[in-house]
Amino acid sequence: MASEVNTDFLFDKRLDSIATDILRPIGISKGFLVWMGFLIISLSACIYAYYIQWDKGLIVTGLRDYVSWGMYIANFIFFVATSLVGMLISSVLGLMGYKWVKPIARIAEIIAVAFAAIAGLVIVSDMGRPERLPYVFMYGRIQSPILWDVTVVTTYLVLSTLLYFLPLIPDLAISKGRIGHTPKWLQSTYEILSVNWNHTPQQYKILLKSVRILLIIIIPTAFAIHTVTSWLLAVTPRPGWDSTIFGPYFLTGAFVAGSAAVVIMMYFVRTNYKLDKYLTLDHFDKMGKLLVLVSLVYLYFNINEFLVPAYKMKTADAIHLHDLFVGEYATMFWSVQILGLVLPIILLLFSFFRKPFPIMIISIVVLVAAWFKRLIIVVPTQENPYLPKQFVPDAWMVYHPTVIESAITVGAILLAIIIITLLVKLFPVIPIWEMAEEQCEKVHKSQE
Repeated sequence: MASEVNTDFLFDKRLDSIATDILRPIGISKGFLVWMGFLIISLSACIYAYYIQWDKGLIVTGLRDYVSWGMYIANFIFFVATSLVGMLISSVLGLMGYKWVKPIARIAEIIAVAFAAIAGLVIVSDMGRPERLPYVFMYGRIQSPILWDVTVVTTYLVLSTLLYFLPLIPDLAISKGRIGHTPKWLQSTYEILSVNWNHTPQQYKILLKSVRILLIIIIPTAFAIHTVTSWLLAVTPRPGWDSTIFGPYFLTGAFVAGSAAVVIMMYFVRTNYKLDKYLTLDHFDKMGKLLVLVSLVYLYFNINEFLVPAYKMKTADAIHLHDLFVGEYATMFWSVQILGLVLPIILLLFSFFRKPFPIMIISIVVLVAAWFKRLIIVVPTQENPYLPKQFVPDAWMVYHPTVIESAITVGAILLAIIIITLLVKLFPVIPIWEMAEEQCEKVHKSQE
């Protein structure tokens, strides 16, 4: 976000060129309808799966007395983690003055809004009695991390939505006369959401000040959201969860998943919307370097997280580590560590793999591994309780997700994709006014 706005750019020819490029894909196309139809049909099947669970209870899932948190909570942690990328790109890098993040800041905020919104819904899927959700607010105890989690997730969602919408207002005003190819209802939506924006210096001054305040506020909020999420596990004495570094451990893992999600979305926006002038090779190169940086920090915490209990080798920790390293979860554990962390770090050190297509493939692997990483954090610990397992069915001793449970989990992912698709297709995905201003600044500097 620039500190000053040169209003002359509104009359510059560059604005027309930029607006034409960015607004060209906006609207309802046949491809969009086919894609949305596929998503909605798939989501309908997932909603039916949730209806079965709502009707019959959590017995239709693999959750039992021992493993009461499974794919649903892993999915929740994954969504919360990925949503933090909005803060990383817009706030941390933006406030540090890295101008290369301008074209991708809105992409990061779209991911933040979509994933933070769905994170709250994922919790409902884990509740056997979802109608009792209001009780969390009515009778929640301040001592409970669950109440803190609900509070910070909601706060983060509100702040992310504002950070997405406020910088969008000038673009909506610019776009009103340039989207004649779109349906009337969308043009009316632009008219309403632009809130009589007239591009006056005073309006820009208020906008920039408001956004800067939000960028500062959202940093501690984002840190709180995933730190509190980690506390849901870390405040227990269970082996694998009983850790004092879970807060930074979760945060660095969030930056890895979020950065990978941004790269994936950058690639598809650049390819499908022909926006290679704004999402350049340099942007992918820098995102690749950022992904290496956050992955190295995350690798450090992974080593520390397992090295310390392995050195002490308490009985409970030994059983837990055995399951991860050579036991039932060994294949998943080592695949996540090698394919989702070590190998991407090595590959992205070479410039070839920081080009759009290779880094997109690498980011998909990283993001999928990030989801399975959350499953590894959540499930194995519960399969090794302190009390012995006696007089229970064999099926209760090991967690196996059911088809119903898997469908509901996929449904949450589909909902996030639907939100992202709508925001990307119906509104400018690249900030028009900031891109035009940046180009004018370059021209002015070259003339000096």
